[in-house]
Amino acid sequence: MYTNKKALLLDMNSTFMFGEDRFGDNDDFSIYYNSINGKLPKKLLTTIIRAAYQYLDDRYADEKFRHCFPSLEVALDKTLDIALPEEELKKIIKTFAHHELGHIPNEFITVLKELKERFILSVVIDIWSPKKAWLETFKKSGISYLFSASSFSSDHAMVKPSPKPFELVVNQLNLPKAECLVIGDSVRRDLGGAIAAGIDCILVGGVSAPGAIACYPSLLEFSREILRHS
Repeated sequence: MYTNKKALLLDMNSTFMFGEDRFGDNDDFSIYYNSINGKLPKKLLTTIIRAAYQYLDDRYADEKFRHCFPSLEVALDKTLDIALPEEELKKIIKTFAHHELGHIPNEFITVLKELKERFILSVVIDIWSPKKAWLETFKKSGISYLFSASSFSSDHAMVKPSPKPFELVVNQLNLPKAECLVIGDSVRRDLGGAIAAGIDCILVGGVSAPGAIACYPSLLEFSREILRHS
């Protein structure tokens, strides 16, 4: 099965990372912010982070911003109505990233390592914060070495379902698209972007759509099927 595929282009959130985007009404940004010696009052910090989040969220589904999605730094600049010291801005960005970042369960770390034995692995990731926190998480989880190519949207302002992040990774891998396979949980962003780029796509996470070549409850089940047929 999938014998003609050499590389996987993996989505991250809800594909192998979970518990991300903790920006709900009950999330307390001050806990992490205070742990890194932030000086702003809790109410002001909450207002700043929620305003930046809303600025980005309003644009994330807007096709006009598919290839020019604003950075978190731009969002803060556009929504802040007071001047803040550079050090406090850095701490706000770190706090935003902390709440945007999820965790990688141990069973998914194991699955990624198993898939590495069969495929070249890469990632196509939409994030709003700078990628540093994710790279550190990959390193701590022992999976940094698994990925031969990557696309982080906060590096280049292109967000899925644009085909360009997928094409960027395919070019890094130097493989024909026919030998690549996208795996993600979003019909619109992962499947839509893969179709636009001319790459086959598998959906995980309980979603399905006619354009996908297969659907699995999770990346775990996909890996089990691959191992059964290898």
